Amino acid sequence: MALTGLSGNEGAAMSEGSEAFIGLDTSKTKISVAVADGGRCGEVRFYGDIDSSPDAVNRLVKKLSARYQRLHFCYEAGPCGYGLYRQLTALGHQCDVVAPSMIPIRPGDRINGATPSRWRACTAPAN
Repeated sequence: MALTGLSGNEGAAMSEGSEAFIGLDTSKTKISVAVADGGRCGEVRFYGDIDSSPDAVNRLVKKLSARYQRLHFCYEAGPCGYGLYRQLTALGHQCDVVAPSMIPIRPGDRINGATPSRWRACTAPAN
């Protein structure tokens, strides 16, 4: 499955020493990806949907590694297990798997199906 929803600056190279926080919303068939640039003023954007296969994850990591020096992944623990965690850490990247009950939510905020990966990327630096 190809990436969808990419921004217009796919070819832009990031500065040396940059880091990114990648929020993943996992399911059996696809993974939604959001990227937050490092730093307090880093932009958070929806990167796209990828297939949940290991090959698709490898391609994603390769593309992001070309732009950023350090990648920090985060996703919510669920029925998909820890295969993704093992794959990302084997590729040399930090990955946090967070229990749903441990994710901070402000009173009155609700997370709907369209925003979880962007929200996780945004909160990953705080974890």
